[in-house]
Amino acid sequence: MRHWYSLLCSCCLFVLPLIANSQIRVTHQRLYDTGSTMPAHNTERALLFEKEPIVKGRIIFLGNSITEAGKWAELTGDNSVINRGIGGDITFDLLRRLDDVINREPSKLFILIGINDISKDIPDQVIVDNCKKIISKIKQQSPFTKIYVQSILPLNTAVTGFPQHYDKMGHVSSVNILLEKMTAQSGCTFVNLYPLFLDADKRLDKKYTIDGLHLKAEGYKVWVRYLRQKKYL
Repeated sequence: MRHWYSLLCSCCLFVLPLIANSQIRVTHQRLYDTGSTMPAHNTERALLFEKEPIVKGRIIFLGNSITEAGKWAELTGDNSVINRGIGGDITFDLLRRLDDVINREPSKLFILIGINDISKDIPDQVIVDNCKKIISKIKQQSPFTKIYVQSILPLNTAVTGFPQHYDKMGHVSSVNILLEKMTAQSGCTFVNLYPLFLDADKRLDKKYTIDGLHLKAEGYKVWVRYLRQKKYL
């Protein structure tokens, strides 16, 4: 009797893992969301862009809400500067709407993107790879455009109203390091805005931010002043 019981236990130990493994299904489905954070706003802004006449050779600022909130024509003193920021956008959104930018063949293109990707837990390497695809497509179809890839800005979780799903400062630093390396390899210019906005605790300085994520007007002045100092504008 004991012999049969031992044999049964041995069979179970061998067969059960096989049964369990037979239930595993390999899938190529992404484990992260690639949709816009604010799809309705994305659609609304994209429709507005389509209605604008195509004028080539201008300066374009491309990105998410941080770019959208910038009064670039006023800040730069150039009324021809184009704002192509859309709140909530991620790198996948920029890839989807890149033709609008390419058709305008900008003289200079300033890109700032990635913080919404980070909030959605899109892997750092995927974010940077998408930025590389953006650069590659622009270089192929608008070869005379000077491309400036700007670092993701720091955060400050201590500011009232900070959206907690953005509390991933480590990823911001990691993506910026990868972006700088990728940009150099792509033959573009990396603009390190990150240190410009830091306080003594290595966080986004309260005097520059509304909510620990977005910038006040003074923050944009610091941004443009730096671009001028570096002779990027």
